[in-house]
Amino acid sequence: MAESGRLDMDTATLIFVYNADSGLVNTLLDIGHKIVSPQTYACNLCAITHSTFSMRDEWKQFVAGLGVPIEFLHRDEIAKQYGMRDVELPAVFRKNNDALETWITREEINRCHSLGDLEQLIRTRLRQG
Repeated sequence: MAESGRLDMDTATLIFVYNADSGLVNTLLDIGHKIVSPQTYACNLCAITHSTFSMRDEWKQFVAGLGVPIEFLHRDEIAKQYGMRDVELPAVFRKNNDALETWITREEINRCHSLGDLEQLIRTRLRQG
C-alpha cells in the first residue's frame, strides 16, 4: 500500500464480509428471513448481491472482471480467520500482507439501493487507487 486508503493492485485482496454466519442452518434461516421480512434483513450486501437462493450472475461477472483477488466471508469466518469481532458489517476490507483495513463501510453499503449502486461504488474506489 503506497499511502493510506489506496489499494495496491499488485498485492491487495478485497474481502467482502456478509453480516451473517456461515453454514447450512444459517443459510436456511437467512433465506427464510429474506422471504418473510426482507425489510428487516441485516445484510444489505447479501440482499443486493444474492437472489433468494444464490449469488446473482451479474454480480459474479462483475467481481470476476475486477482484476483483483476477491474473497467472500461471513461474520463468523472473519472472526475465526482474522480475529475481527465487533466490526460493523457488512463491509469490504482491503488485505495487504495479512493486514485488513476497511475499504467500504457498512454505511456506504447500506446507502446502495441496487446492485448497480454497489458496482458503481466499487468502481469509484478502484479508480481512486
